[in-house]
Amino acid sequence: MNEELKQVDKITDFLLNPDLWVKIGSVCIKILLIIVVSRVLVTLSRAAINRIFRNREGGKLQIDQRRLETLRVLVNNVSRWVLFFLTVLLVLDQLGFDLRPVLVSAGVLGLAIGFGAQSLVRDVITGFFIIFEDQFAVGDAVTINAFSGTVMEIGLRITKLKSATGEVHIIPNGTITQVTNFSLQNTVALVDVAVAYEENLDRVQEIIAEVAKKVKEENENIVSDPQVLGVQSLGPAEVVIRVTAECKPNTHYGVARQLRASIKSEFTARGIEVPYPRMIAMPNAKERA
Repeated sequence: MNEELKQVDKITDFLLNPDLWVKIGSVCIKILLIIVVSRVLVTLSRAAINRIFRNREGGKLQIDQRRLETLRVLVNNVSRWVLFFLTVLLVLDQLGFDLRPVLVSAGVLGLAIGFGAQSLVRDVITGFFIIFEDQFAVGDAVTINAFSGTVMEIGLRITKLKSATGEVHIIPNGTITQVTNFSLQNTVALVDVAVAYEENLDRVQEIIAEVAKKVKEENENIVSDPQVLGVQSLGPAEVVIRVTAECKPNTHYGVARQLRASIKSEFTARGIEVPYPRMIAMPNAKERA
């Protein structure tokens, strides 16, 4: 019984020791300050990096805007993770951990993970070459493997792609085997216009050329004069005429829609008949008789 009382007294003395609580309080305050300062540094570093890259846009040494945006996002990610890693080390130091064994263990563990996680290493290496070779950049419209959309973010490990309907595809860089980039070169808007066989094709092509010229004057995305290529195909009830227009990168869909709408309006105004399915009248019983 006396031994139990002595143990209780020791625990009570330990818990009621003011030096203990002062030490715990000072450690908690230091940890809180470290976390607050790290958050402030993350915010300041992000603002500084964004400002540096924004000022770089107007510099004498011009860098492609796509590449500049990609590097900005990448540098922000790297700086954030470095600051978080340093914060964890400082917190462990305040908790009394000896960082030297921790760092050595982390190195050995990292080496073991490097041998085991070959896919992670492949992701990082592929991500490095994607950025180094400028295969695509943030804001580009691309098709990666089977996914199409706009590049939201490029990291050393993953690439985020946002589709036209809003889905976000997260693709490990190591799995990227084929990329189609629609934002590097000018694209071509291709429009096929169907008219009835009864129409005068020369007159129809003149009208299409006039409409295409007006659309070019209205739409700054068209970079050269549209071309009426002529008859593309002969259908069962229509003649198909093809018109093309060279556009700025990834603007051909909008240009094609505007061309179709303008051509249809002009056809209606000038009485050009657009073919449509017709019902064939079947003879009734009396006529068959």
